[in-house]
Amino acid sequence: MSTHARLVCSRSFDELRPGESFRTHGRTIGEFDLSAFGALTGDCAPQHLDRSFAAAGPFGERIAHGALVLSYALGLVPIDPERLIALRSLREVKFKQPVQIGDTIHVEVGVGACEPVSADAGLVELVARVVNDRGQLAVRMKIDVLWRRPPGD
Repeated sequence: MSTHARLVCSRSFDELRPGESFRTHGRTIGEFDLSAFGALTGDCAPQHLDRSFAAAGPFGERIAHGALVLSYALGLVPIDPERLIALRSLREVKFKQPVQIGDTIHVEVGVGACEPVSADAGLVELVARVVNDRGQLAVRMKIDVLWRRPPGD
């Protein structure tokens, strides 16, 4: 992961600059990921877990659960736990391309609007794009996080 990504995500609210961006490290999606996610969530839809069913479907092979891709994308963003208070919302989530077994995804993140909400916190919009190792856009979304403002910021 780039040093820049960690630096951006460890800044105080007042140091964040709309328009700056970074890229996370990658995460390869494996067969175990789909099986484990299906078992944990109960989402055992055949397009994710049944090789024969998926082969006859529109994508020709098993694809990752959308919620799995979102979860990995959120986990790849290196938010400093001293800064992040809470995830507020996911907005405008659009699935553009399926993520397949063997794909390596990364997240391209831009800092959007930064609005103070109290003396202790600000709302930060992160504009995110989940991209596979072939350069294809898999998901785009906006992530709103509540960012801590330490005294004196």
